Amino acid sequence: MSGPWLRLIRQPLPTGVILNVALAGPEDAPPAIFLHGFPESHRTWLKVAERLKDRVRMIIPDLRGFGQSDRPQDVAAYSTDTLVADIFALAEARRLDRFALVGHDWGGAVAWTAAIRGDPRLSRLAIVNSPHPAIFQRSLIEDLAQREASQYINAFRDPQMERRIAAMGFPAFFEKSFARHVDTTKLTGEDRAQYLADWRRPGALTAMFNWYRASQMVVPAMDEDAALPAWVERGVPRIKVPVRVVWGLEDKALLPVQLQGIGEVGDDVEVYPLGGVGHFAPWEAPDAVADALGPFLEQR
Repeated sequence: MSGPWLRLIRQPLPTGVILNVALAGPEDAPPAIFLHGFPESHRTWLKVAERLKDRVRMIIPDLRGFGQSDRPQDVAAYSTDTLVADIFALAEARRLDRFALVGHDWGGAVAWTAAIRGDPRLSRLAIVNSPHPAIFQRSLIEDLAQREASQYINAFRDPQMERRIAAMGFPAFFEKSFARHVDTTKLTGEDRAQYLADWRRPGALTAMFNWYRASQMVVPAMDEDAALPAWVERGVPRIKVPVRVVWGLEDKALLPVQLQGIGEVGDDVEVYPLGGVGHFAPWEAPDAVADALGPFLEQR
C-alpha cells in the first residue's frame, strides 16, 4: 500500500544505523513516531496511517534489523539502551522537539521503556497489544498460561533457529508467524511478497531474532520454579505522560492478564479493548485502531 500521501526515505542515525522510514501527514500536524513489532516493518501501520494521514504527522521506521533498515549481526547491537537511543536519534534527525510514541509488539516494548525513563521530549504514549514490561515479567513467573504462551521466546533465542527456518522455507515461516494470530487474507499480496523479500536479505533472520536474544526478559520453562527478578520487586517509575492502550482481546500470544493493573502504571492511563481482534490489531481492525488513536494523537 502506497500513494502520494506516503514517501520513503533513508535516514542515517548517529547510533550507527541507517533506517528505512515512511513519512506521512501534514508537516504542521502533531508528530508521532510509530514503532512496529516482530517480524514486520513499517508496513504494520500503513492501513492505520492512511486513515490518519490528514491529522497526524507520522514518522514510521523499519526498526533496526527489520525491513529495509540496517541489520547489525551482533546481539549487543539490540540492547534496550540502543533501541531507545535509535528512536530519539530519529526524532532529532526529523527535528522533532516533542512527539508521541505509538508502539505495537516489540515496538511497544521500546515505547514503554522510553516513557518509563521520562524523557521530556515524549508528549504521550499509545500502545497496541504490547505489555508493560513489569506486568509482562511478573506474568511470565506467576501466570502459567502466559508462561506457556511465551515459550516461543526461548525457541527464538536458540542459535539454531535461523537454520530451522531456512529448512522449512520462508513461505512456511510466514504462515507460522501470522496464521495463528490473524486472517492472512487481510494481508495484500504486496505485503506478503515484501515480507518474504525482507526476510531473505542476508542476515535478516539473525537481526530479527537478536531482539529476543538481547532482551533481559526471563521466560522460565514450564516446570521451572522461578523467582521474580529484582527489578520487578523494586518496581519501575510511573509514567507521567498520557497513555492510551488499545488491546485486541483475542491475542493468543499476550493474554488478558497483561491488562491487570495496567491502569496503575501511569498517572493518566486509558484502555480501549477491541473485541474479536487479535494480536495484529493494526492489520485486523485498522478502522478501530485509527479511531482509538486519532483523537489521542491529535492533541499537542
